[in-house]
Amino acid sequence: MTSKLLAPKLLTLLLGGVLTAALQPAVTLAQDASALQRAPEAASGYTEKAGWTARKYMVAAANPLAVEAGYEMLKQGGTAIDAAIATQLVLTLVEPQSSGIGGGAFLMYYDGKKVQAFDGRETAPSKADEHLFQRPDGTPMSRSEGIVGGRSTGAPGVLRMLALAHRQHGKLAWKTLFQPAIRLSEQGFAVSPRLNGLLAGDRYLRNDPTARAYFYAPDGKPWPVGHVLKNPELARTLRELAAGGADVFYTGRIARDIETKVKSHPTNPGLLTAADIAAYQPKLREPVCNDYRAYTVCGMPPPSSGGIAVAQMLGMFETRDMKALAPANGIPGADAVHVFSEVGRLAYADRDRYAADTDFVPLPGRGVPALLDKRYLQQRASLVGQRSMGKAQAGHPPGVEMAWNWGLDNSIEAHSTSHVVAVDPYGAGLSMTTSVEDAFGSRQMVDGFILNNQLTDFSFDSRDANGPIANRVEPGKRPRSAMSPTIVFDKKTGKFVEAVGSPGGPLIINYVAKVLVGTLDWGLDMQQAISLPNFGSRNGPTELEAGRFPLSEVKALQARGHDVRVFEQTSGLQGIARTEIHGVPLWLGGADPRREGVAKGD
Repeated sequence: MTSKLLAPKLLTLLLGGVLTAALQPAVTLAQDASALQRAPEAASGYTEKAGWTARKYMVAAANPLAVEAGYEMLKQGGTAIDAAIATQLVLTLVEPQSSGIGGGAFLMYYDGKKVQAFDGRETAPSKADEHLFQRPDGTPMSRSEGIVGGRSTGAPGVLRMLALAHRQHGKLAWKTLFQPAIRLSEQGFAVSPRLNGLLAGDRYLRNDPTARAYFYAPDGKPWPVGHVLKNPELARTLRELAAGGADVFYTGRIARDIETKVKSHPTNPGLLTAADIAAYQPKLREPVCNDYRAYTVCGMPPPSSGGIAVAQMLGMFETRDMKALAPANGIPGADAVHVFSEVGRLAYADRDRYAADTDFVPLPGRGVPALLDKRYLQQRASLVGQRSMGKAQAGHPPGVEMAWNWGLDNSIEAHSTSHVVAVDPYGAGLSMTTSVEDAFGSRQMVDGFILNNQLTDFSFDSRDANGPIANRVEPGKRPRSAMSPTIVFDKKTGKFVEAVGSPGGPLIINYVAKVLVGTLDWGLDMQQAISLPNFGSRNGPTELEAGRFPLSEVKALQARGHDVRVFEQTSGLQGIARTEIHGVPLWLGGADPRREGVAKGD
């Protein structure tokens, strides 16, 4: 039986008491046009959550219907992998703006003995080159020119990745995992306030006739909240996949339909072919695991930059007494925001110089060990002073014998993404971040699902005065990502401690690092850490979540040289952690109050 966390008053005291006082000054600042920035996926409100507990197994995701599907698999005796697959398939239907079978994913999985990193990132077409997002004169395209249409769509990876994970770790039959999504596609689901709001605010989705006919009423307005939306085309696709396996997607009519859709876009056709889709293969990669205090933290390796960047931030935090910077009344103080933001600048500087698909571009020096070298990170951390450095420069990791002449990346990176965490009764757990990139991806719909625009995660420039850009477009290459699915273990015992991750484009790294510091240093439970205000820097301005910080703190940061920007930071954090209440060991699930997610288990 699922139960709510037993101490909701603690969370209210921790987070709620200061919100009224903090709200007005911060919102006033955000309304200054110079300070306001858009999050990758628009905000749709903040609903305080107390967390959920379970004893045997649990799944958490961004939509209650998707969570119900994963829970159904766990209740039938399925593994965490079984639950994640069923959850993802329903997310394709109910959260089409964020993820789906037309996109890709990164999966961190622990089977009770070892950690695996499954790479289901999309790949560039075989005919693509570094000029893909450049005009004839060599200048980069605008954001909308690049995203909307066929040009931005890469070969989807999520289904073959999940099939690989299922072959290794699934217990239930493949076809069983599709039943909740098929049922909901045929019977329909109620349009949520978040989906309705995102449909209303999107300027491009209506231009695709298929998407317009599905998402919008005849008068052009999005279907209202509560409208029962049925997707018979997706039901047909899912039935074929359930019967024939993932290869049905990659080698048959679906792949041909995707090619036709991509190439026939009226203003921005793409290069992806059915042959590119058929050639796609997921990869098993070596996780990025690094010790942090009493823990071992494992994250995703390249082409995700998340695992390395989060580990670098933790390595620099380890040189500080982070406990002394714990929040007061649920709001991190100016000292905490200062240190967190300066460390973030240093990690993002390395990311923007070095991170890319390592099948094409090697990391500097000795690779991952060089970037996580303790002496290197101590040297980087020593650059954090009393005032903001403003803009950090990339470091010089050990083992680099000559200048590392890479240019600086300028990819768009505005993931409209989702996150799933699950634990099962067999000792396994996972953290999976899944994405179509921008909200509603490339704004193309085919066979009941949205196509990704992940290729805009490549740099639009291919080189600068420093040299070629590591994350430039190349045929068959996987674009760099910030997705940071993370699993934490007790360093001494190897025991699973927690799994966490988030959507949010390049902000993901800061979101996940915030939760790790909150749970591992500040003694917060998973829900409390998720609910903390979002803050940090991506090696630019210091960014604060609107409505969550008092004006006095903004002024304190500005006095230390911070260029402060306040805007909605729509994270979608999901996490599950081991805990104990009244001596009873439990799982505690947390879901971001900024989205519709929940956790459920027995």
